[in-house]
Amino acid sequence: MSRLPATTARLRVLRQSFSPCLMEGEVTAGEFHWRFHWAFDRGELNVEPSLGRALIQDALHRFLLREDYQLEPGGDYAFTVRASF
Repeated sequence: MSRLPATTARLRVLRQSFSPCLMEGEVTAGEFHWRFHWAFDRGELNVEPSLGRALIQDALHRFLLREDYQLEPGGDYAFTVRASF
């Protein structure tokens, strides 16, 4: 039985504001690096740049939905992406 591919993504929260309900941060996986804006009151996630965005966006969105109340500015976090980068 073959194992599913997996990559550890590392996330850093740069800023968080409860008014206007926004979190900003960086996420890296493999050789890719993105910045994100998470409007947690609306569940909207913006990831830039577009290069490799399709690889991370869904996994990042699920992680943010699950963990957003535990995330703090300046914190470093990790989650697993079921893909090989």
